[in-house]
This record gives sequence, C-alpha cells and structure tokens, in this order.
Amino acid sequence: MREERVVSAADTESCIKKVVQRSSVLTEVQTSHLTGRCAEMRWFAALCLLLLQTGAHGFDIDEEDASLSHQEITEAALLKVTLEVCRAVAKAAGKFIKEPSGSLTATSVAVACEAEKSSKSFSSVIEVIQEENVGVDHFYFWSARHHFDAEQFTKGKKLVTDGIAAVKANNKRQKYEAARERLGQLFHTLQDFYSHSNWVEMGNKNPNTNLIKVNKDIGKTADKDRATCRSCVGDDCKNNILEDILKEKILTTGYFDAVPPSSKPAGKCSHGGKFDRTRKMDPKGGINKDTLDSEHGHLHNQTANVAIAATSEVLQDVRAAAGDKEFLQMMGIKKGKPLCFVIDTTGSMRNDISTVRSITAAIIDSKAGTDDKPSDYVLVPFNDPDFGPLTRTTNADDFKHAINSLTARGGGDFPEMCLSGLRLALTGSPPGSEIYVFTDASAKDGYLLSAVLALIERTKSVVSSPVSMVFFDFILQNMKIFSSLQQNTK
Repeated sequence: MREERVVSAADTESCIKKVVQRSSVLTEVQTSHLTGRCAEMRWFAALCLLLLQTGAHGFDIDEEDASLSHQEITEAALLKVTLEVCRAVAKAAGKFIKEPSGSLTATSVAVACEAEKSSKSFSSVIEVIQEENVGVDHFYFWSARHHFDAEQFTKGKKLVTDGIAAVKANNKRQKYEAARERLGQLFHTLQDFYSHSNWVEMGNKNPNTNLIKVNKDIGKTADKDRATCRSCVGDDCKNNILEDILKEKILTTGYFDAVPPSSKPAGKCSHGGKFDRTRKMDPKGGINKDTLDSEHGHLHNQTANVAIAATSEVLQDVRAAAGDKEFLQMMGIKKGKPLCFVIDTTGSMRNDISTVRSITAAIIDSKAGTDDKPSDYVLVPFNDPDFGPLTRTTNADDFKHAINSLTARGGGDFPEMCLSGLRLALTGSPPGSEIYVFTDASAKDGYLLSAVLALIERTKSVVSSPVSMVFFDFILQNMKIFSSLQQNTK
C-alpha cells in the first residue's frame, strides 16, 4: 500500500469542493455534514484522504505491491485480445505472426501485428482507456451502482450493457475516441463486480457471461431482508459470508459509507477497508478483494484473473460487432499512419489553393502501395469564423476528390481560425496521425494553443507544415506556435 498523505487545511477545503462538485449522487444529508461545524472536521480530513489517495474504491490504482490494479487488469486484457485479433487477421491471409517473447507490451504486440509504427498510438489508446477507468473512482465515488456496492446488481449491470452498446454504436460511426472512453468507464464497473461481490467465493473461476448480455439473468441475488454475512473473527474474514448464501449461490455485495452518519441494512456484508465506516457495524468486517491486504485479499489474484477474463470477454464481444479491421482501428493498430490535412479556405488562399491540391496529391501518391499507406484520410478545412466539417475516409481517391472540391473565399481580416481547425483534426483523427497544416495567415485563436499542445501529447500525433508551401506571414507570425508544436511531437 502507498504511504498515507498528511492532509492539510488547504487540501481539506479543496477536497470538500470536489466532493460537492463531482459527486452527482451526494445526498442532502451528506452535504449538510460536509458543511457542518469544526467538530466534524476530522471526518472531512478522513474523507479527503480517501479521495486524494486514488484506488480507495475498487481494484487499487497504481498499486505498488503485488496487488493488481484496475490499470493492470485493463492493460492485460487489451494486449491479449489485440494480439488474438492480429493472429486471426494473419491466419485469414494465410500467414502467421511472429509471436512476442516474454511479457506482452504495447510495442511487442504492435510488432507482432506487423504495425511497429503503431506502437505509440496503441500505447496511447491503452492509456486513454486506463484513464477513463480510473476516472470512475474520481467522478462517481459515491455511486453504489458504478461499483456494484450495496447489492446494486440491476443498476450496475445496466451501466455495463449500456456502455457496451455505446461502444458498438461509436465504432459503427468511426468515433473511436468516444468508444475508447466508454470502454474504460464500463471496465471499471465490470471489474468491480468481481472484486466486490461473492462471485468468486461461490467457487466460480470464469466470468459471469450474462453480466454483459441484455435481458439475461445474472443469477439469484440476495433479497433486501436476507442476511448475508456474520462478523469476522478478529482480522480473519475468510468465512464471514453465511454458508446458506454460498450454498444456494446467492449473489451479494458489500455496503460502503465513509461519511457519518453511516448505516447498512441488518445482517448485510460491508465492503470493508479502513475508509469504510460500516465495517465496524455488525456484522463487522468486509468482503472486498481489491488488494492482497483486503478482508478477502486471499482471493485477490484469483479475482483479478477472472476480471481480466471478463474484460477480455467484453472486448471479444465488441470485436464481433465491429469486425477485426475496425477493432484494430479502435485500438490504434494500423500499418500506416493516418494522414490528415488542415487547409485554410479563406479568400487570401485563392492563388495558393491549386498549389495545395498539387502538394496534397503528391503526398498521397508517395504513400500509395507502400507500408506507409495511410489507414485513414482526414480533411479539415477552416475559414473565418467557421471551421470544418471533418471528412474521414479510407479511400485515397475520395480523399483527393474532397480536397479538389475546396474553394477559397471569405475570411475578412487576415488572421484565421487555424488552431480551431487543428483542434478539430486532433480530436477527430486517430491517435498517431500525420497532420499537415496549409495556411498563409496567422492564427486568430492563439488562446487555443495550450489545448492543442495537450491534444498532440495525448494523441501522439505529428503536426507540421509542408516546406514547399510558401507561407511568409504565417512563418513569421506563428514561428513560436509551430516551434512548440514540433517540439511536442518529436
């Protein structure tokens, strides 16, 4: 476990604001306690310590001991399934992949997929999904359904199945960034089912497949009046789930509360852990398997392996709906980098637009028939005050046609919406894209620079301007901007 932080008054004040702002399910009673008198400040400090230390609610986050975290569980499944998809794609083409040696990494899987140049984008996609997973603890800390706490099986399952449906819909529309975000979010809830319920204690070694299927029964769940636990014997909680619950295969999860006044139904299990106040109420103890040190930590590794299998099961379901090629695109695995052009279409470009067409055609043709052939083509025109729409295709001829259809007009004053167009390109293009900007004007929207730099860092895309394009004013006025962009993409 990590060292505990000393919570200062400033930390406490900041934390209270976060609790009020971020916790969409915070009750009026809890809010009133958060704004109470100084006598209750010890609870504020305890609560802030809990929120400031990530990983307090679910498989731990960035766990430093041998426990497996949400990130590690998620990464293991992503690497495993992506390799399986690449293996299947190669087999369909009558080939065999070169199997990675040792532990799987984003680079070793990308190399096995014959897409070594995608290793950065693949790694970036994994990070995005992990971040969204972790975000559930940060933004839905109090929501029992997001963690399958308090026997919230119906609502928790709906989060999972709705999330899977959203991932499939986004993939169908080629909105891969949105698909990745929803994957990470639903993975957290899915993984918590195994860590917070008694699924593993009932002797199950495989995932509950019905958990990811709409209108399928996940099994018997405990009635609200049914006792499920007895108090632990000191620190020994190995046998605190009642025998009849396990024998009858009845699902239950623990109750969790960190803010007084805390309560739980009579006879029900607690989540457990040092921040759960219900663990001191009869029946005392807990049943979570979040870490090796948890009340049911003796089952942590087994539970983590089931969670990896369950996460993989979701990925296979998403793959079946999308197809292998689309699944690999969602994962950022491509042989050639996506190619994106951001083109100024204001009136001042009237004499240059034909040159833009020639340069873009030359770039496209230079990659045709090679290993660098782009997996996607993205076009973003920008004017003033408008920019977009974004056009995305996998067909080079359609891409050329879209570029040739652009005309230069309007704009008014000289500075244009360059960074707005670039931001749209970065959010709408796959990670690791090669982005070229064509303009002869300075950026009117320089205030977007920090946001654009953050997107470049996150997507691992490369942004540049063709040296053969003459942009005297642009180069003079935006040298600092593009210097920053290029430094951040090296």
